[in-house]
Amino acid sequence: MGKFVVKETATGVKFDLKAGNGEVIATSEVYSSKAACLNGIASVKKNCVGEVEDQTVENVVTVKHPKFELYQDKAGEYRFRLKATNGEVIATSEGYKSKASCENGIESVKKNAPEAEIEE
Repeated sequence: MGKFVVKETATGVKFDLKAGNGEVIATSEVYSSKAACLNGIASVKKNCVGEVEDQTVENVVTVKHPKFELYQDKAGEYRFRLKATNGEVIATSEGYKSKASCENGIESVKKNAPEAEIEE
């Protein structure tokens, strides 16, 4: 089962969502407080049911928020960002070499986030 790991940084507090195997699936922005970080986790749990908007294809079909945006970065790697109902980015992925791996990452967030425990 996955877990959210909350950790302090030099400038605030952030979380990583880790899969059962310990791999980081998604990361948050740096929040100014632990309370704000915990709200971010609650938002991921609530919004991870969104559909996927594949921005790597021609004629992108726009999907309502909440949603996962699948895109390619400047280095050509595939990434996703989870956007909440209000359009704010609440979690982002690492870069993946293949689109299939990125899609697996999205599925892993959908599977792990709703029941994930919080570890501080």
